[in-house]
Amino acid sequence: MLEMEPNPGPTGAEDGRLRPGAKRVTFPSDEDIVSGAVEPKDPWRHAQNVTVEEIVSAYKQACQKLSCKQIPKLLKQIQEFKDLAPRIDCLDLKGEKLDYKACEALEEIFKRLQFKIVDLEQTSLDEDGASALFDMIEYYESATHLNISFNKHIGTRGWQAAAHMMRKTNCLQYLDARGTPLLDHSAPFVARALRISSSLVVLHLENASLSGRPLMLLATALKMNVTLRELYLADNKLNGLQDAAQLGNLLKFNCSIQILDLRNNHILDSGLAYLCEGLREQRRGLVTLVLWNNQVTQAGTAYLGVTLPHAQSLETLNLGHNPIGNEGVRNLKTGLIGNRSVLRLGLASTKLTCEGAVAVAEFIAESPRLLRLDLRENEIKTGGLMALALALKVNQSLLRLDLDRDPKKEAVRGGEGGGTKGRDGAGVRHGAATDSSSDTEDEGAGGDGGRRDGAVSPKGDAEGGGGTEETPESPQGRQHRILVTSPGRGHKVFVVTRVESGHMVAPRCPQGGVTVSPKGDPSPMSLTLSPKVDVPSAGDVLEMGGSDPKMSPHPQRSSQRVTPSPTGDIVPSVGG
Repeated sequence: MLEMEPNPGPTGAEDGRLRPGAKRVTFPSDEDIVSGAVEPKDPWRHAQNVTVEEIVSAYKQACQKLSCKQIPKLLKQIQEFKDLAPRIDCLDLKGEKLDYKACEALEEIFKRLQFKIVDLEQTSLDEDGASALFDMIEYYESATHLNISFNKHIGTRGWQAAAHMMRKTNCLQYLDARGTPLLDHSAPFVARALRISSSLVVLHLENASLSGRPLMLLATALKMNVTLRELYLADNKLNGLQDAAQLGNLLKFNCSIQILDLRNNHILDSGLAYLCEGLREQRRGLVTLVLWNNQVTQAGTAYLGVTLPHAQSLETLNLGHNPIGNEGVRNLKTGLIGNRSVLRLGLASTKLTCEGAVAVAEFIAESPRLLRLDLRENEIKTGGLMALALALKVNQSLLRLDLDRDPKKEAVRGGEGGGTKGRDGAGVRHGAATDSSSDTEDEGAGGDGGRRDGAVSPKGDAEGGGGTEETPESPQGRQHRILVTSPGRGHKVFVVTRVESGHMVAPRCPQGGVTVSPKGDPSPMSLTLSPKVDVPSAGDVLEMGGSDPKMSPHPQRSSQRVTPSPTGDIVPSVGG
């Protein structure tokens, strides 16, 4: 067995003297410790007093050196640049095929010019090319808005370089990565960039395969982000369970995001319940919520109706293309009346009939601040239009109401006496009825069919909540009194004249006269408001298009025109 003996100290160590040949370490004085310094390279050393000719020449030489083809579209843009000092509006490379060598040649551009927008949409970027480009954009601070949409093959290294760019570039405010998959192995890099620090204000990740772990990582990271204002997550097949739970949890902690676009996902009623839990915590923050086409039904609107009075920052709510139906609108009505912030409401293609339109009209009448309402692609017929017209006369805030260009056809049934002739010789039908509670009304004949579709007693009481009452025949045709009812709101009575010849007659009534286009009239109908309503110009309204479910700030031509009437009546104008 070996025994270790202590190692004796060096000779002379006891008296503080070193033995001959021992090493010693000394340091210079503070003044002499730094012998010199090298300044970092200035990334803009090539951009001093540069000319278009110099940029074109440098790019062509780089292409020749790298043995790659020049991009004619790029050369044409460079030659059209006038003022090179500030950021140039746009560098558009959309649709050009950029391999690694083509991307390396672009450095001669980026080291000399800066841009507001760099558009790399659908440029077939691979991992090498994407990594090189993102490194250049980060180093030279080349863009404030970057579009890398529809580049499906940038891979893990490409996303890693993009995350580094997001973290290090102080000028990058807008990143559009639509159709660029962010998969499980790439998402951690982007999540880390968003959590630590980022100047991004707008992030588009539509159709980026986020469902599952990628969304969980992003939502967790964004809880601590205070700079992002707009988050677009459409077309990601987000589900109503773990995905919606992550988004609801995000809304509980993040009060900086103002726009959340979730259109064309699978949020369902269960997912909306999670989102509502987060919305209840939003005392400030979320301004726009887009839930277009998420299979939300009347059950989901029950959660939303309870939550809306607590969502005091929400100004735009778009529920278009969800089958919420009349019952869903009734669920929303109380919450909307209790809410004091909603300015724009989208209910396009939500399976509403006249009954739902009456509920919407009651909200319009109660709302002091609603600016925009979209009711297109619904089965709203005469009764619903009457209720909306009456509500518009009471409401003083609504600037725009979108309805279908072609009014829905009414079912007209023949009574016992058959058709008669008015003084002008036009045939007038007896027993015409509008049932505001029915979902569909089909053309037919016979007294039985008329009663089955809502014909009422002479007093005007309708079993389904709506009906008609005949009034004495006028010189132009027969007038019918349409009764529209809604639970808890009593009866609203309107007078309408139906003339088969197509002539429009507008009798006056205490609630305001309304005329209705004859059946099959393809002309658009415009609701006309009284002069007390301040009607904006086209540039002052916010468009909520049928094809684009979010409200865009770009003005477009509406299917309905809202113009003041010189007489103050609510009279729909027929024709262009």
